Amino acid sequence: MKNLVVYILVLFTFSCTENKKMIKGETPFQRKMNAEFKDASRSPLKSKDLKNFEGLDFFPYDSTYVVTATLKRTPDSKWFNMKTSTNRLSKERILGVLTFELKGQTYQLNAYQGEELMQTEGFENYLFLPFLDHTNGVSTYGGGRYIDLEIPEGDIIEIDFNSAYNPLCAYNEKYSCPIVPRANYVDMAVEAGVKAFKK
Repeated sequence: MKNLVVYILVLFTFSCTENKKMIKGETPFQRKMNAEFKDASRSPLKSKDLKNFEGLDFFPYDSTYVVTATLKRTPDSKWFNMKTSTNRLSKERILGVLTFELKGQTYQLNAYQGEELMQTEGFENYLFLPFLDHTNGVSTYGGGRYIDLEIPEGDIIEIDFNSAYNPLCAYNEKYSCPIVPRANYVDMAVEAGVKAFKK
């Protein structure tokens, strides 16, 4: 009898594990992205793509793509209309210029602050870092990728290119996504973060 109870428990545990598919991902960022994309209530995927979705394609995590940047603030920068993938214009300003070294080269990228997000609870300190690089249109989305940052108290900020992700319009044209300004070009192949989505 005891053996039968143990067998039933093992069988039950095994079937539950089989039914609940593990969320794929090498890092917490990758698992979080995949969990959001699998969740039909939050996923940007079209229903036909969601049906067969198993996980996004990522570059392997590489610690050399985690850099420390200096933020030089630009308090006098003016608001401007950033173009998007639709007719919508996103009101942004350059909060500051980020200077960092990556793979032995020094780069500078503009960090943006959106007027609408500034007034949204929980996003008051949000900093938007869109960028282009040599992988665009090859192994990554042609329009470039984004990184989410928070405004630091001082002038030092960490940028993790392993957390670079695609604009939502890479998955579904119904979304309106800011177009990455040409000024934010990293003159190398940034092989980190999310790769292009294969539909």
